[in-house]
Amino acid sequence: MNVTIEDSWKTTLSEEFKKDYFKQLSAEVKGSYLLNEPPIYPPASLVFNAFNLTPLDEVKVVILGQDPYHGIGQAHGLSFSVPDGVKIPPSLQNIYKEIKNDIGTEIPESGNLERWAKQGVLLLNATLTVPAGTAGGHQGLGWETFTDAVIKKISDKKEHVVFLLWGNFARSKSNLIDKKKHLVLEAPHPSPFSAHSGFFGCKHFSKTNTYLKNNNLSEIDW
Repeated sequence: MNVTIEDSWKTTLSEEFKKDYFKQLSAEVKGSYLLNEPPIYPPASLVFNAFNLTPLDEVKVVILGQDPYHGIGQAHGLSFSVPDGVKIPPSLQNIYKEIKNDIGTEIPESGNLERWAKQGVLLLNATLTVPAGTAGGHQGLGWETFTDAVIKKISDKKEHVVFLLWGNFARSKSNLIDKKKHLVLEAPHPSPFSAHSGFFGCKHFSKTNTYLKNNNLSEIDW
């Protein structure tokens, strides 16, 4: 499968695309899209949207999600984000609440986080596709191996990236990151089930900007 992805990522991940697991993953996912029973999200053209909006050279922050939203019209290839006009999901509502409490930014009407992606925030899901109505339905196909490689590449090739790891699944990825070169911030997941156990009050957004500023990098306009 010839992966259509932004050039810096294509170069960096070229060896990954040649591996047997990725070839099997590609064949399986491509077959699921062709069959379309059930539909697969996000649309095929947006599977690598996070990479296309945030080239490797521009990555300053990584926010790791688990897998795409599985409701119709929600997923567009960016973790926690939904397109304009789609109801803001509960976890993102809580992210917006924490940003307001942390740095005072008013809560937007849209859940579209492309504006973050274009500032260098890689909104990466560990699994990049999902069958409609089945949360986690494409876990275990090989996406996690691929996105673990992405995290490791960022850690190895860059300096002073902030990794925001929310929830046990994301926190389990911290061993892939060189903490001497990067800042890793961990908190409970922003979902309604866990946000009150430490996500609210984590101040990750101000901490991120302080770290970026201290390393002569431009801050994120959250």
